[in-house]
Amino acid sequence: MAKSVCPISREEFRAKARPVTVAIGNANLPAEVKEFSTGSLGWYLNTKTTIEVDGKPVVVQIGLNLTIVGSKELPGGPAASAA
Repeated sequence: MAKSVCPISREEFRAKARPVTVAIGNANLPAEVKEFSTGSLGWYLNTKTTIEVDGKPVVVQIGLNLTIVGSKELPGGPAASAA
């Protein structure tokens, strides 16, 4: 599969990206805007919530990364700083 080109710049992301609400079970959780150490841009969520199974509450751990395809290659990331 061919590489995708990211449609926004790193600067646009920094200025305009906002948290994304993720629904898991009955919980609406905010995934925060993040620049990952790899240079990718996206959103990150790490928390615990409760989900019911057969009427019984179970605590679950959530680890979620939403990464913008092609954002790692944008100018101004860690690779550019190291060069």
